[in-house]
Amino acid sequence: MSTAIFSSPMSETSCPSVSYELTGDVAVIRLDDGKVNVLTHEVIAAQHDCLNRAEQEAKAVVMAGRPGKFTAGFDLKVMQSGPEAARDLFRAGMDLFVRLYEFPIPVVAACTGHAFAAGAIWLMSCDVRIGADTPTKVGLNETAIGMVLPTSVVTLARDRLSPRHVHSSVLLARLYSPAEAVDVGYLDWVVPEDELEHAAMSEAAGLAEGLALKAFAGTRRVIRGPVATSVREMLDQDTRSFTVGLT
Repeated sequence: MSTAIFSSPMSETSCPSVSYELTGDVAVIRLDDGKVNVLTHEVIAAQHDCLNRAEQEAKAVVMAGRPGKFTAGFDLKVMQSGPEAARDLFRAGMDLFVRLYEFPIPVVAACTGHAFAAGAIWLMSCDVRIGADTPTKVGLNETAIGMVLPTSVVTLARDRLSPRHVHSSVLLARLYSPAEAVDVGYLDWVVPEDELEHAAMSEAAGLAEGLALKAFAGTRRVIRGPVATSVREMLDQDTRSFTVGLT
């Protein structure tokens, strides 16, 4: 039986699909659009607003989806509406993911279900990724749906995924069960669905208590700064050349 994930009341944001709650030192940011959790400009802007707040009042962040769906990726209606719209949404999403990759406090992803395309990039941008052990899939499926993966995304994949699986994940568009995604590198471990909330909150609270955040932020710059700089440098060209629906 499916159980509610992060079902306690949360404060409203500028986007009704995104909510925010502070529990102790942990900020919980949840995306739940009641459907497949697509990423739109409104969702991305609300995520930034929540991260702004978390930087001021939290020591760790949990990012979660809705039961069964972490996110299906960018809104296909926007992505297929024209090249300019697709490029704008891609750039907005990548700016969010790079921000997470460089975020000055730890970020824990509670992967509540399917995480396709941009959802997989989102997972690669977080520090700790805990998945619900459900019959769902995780992966970069772009080449299966007619998209060339931008260099910036491939660079993140090379940094966060197991070298043994980069080729299959990036080029062959393999999708993985949550348990398989641990070996690949999208997730760090999986737990039963009804334990996901507790596991994510416990991990985030432990990081908030156990880490010296100034040292964390400084070491973050050392370990991720060069990759983040490269990704940012690539994004202008990637955005100009970004194409959906290649044949």
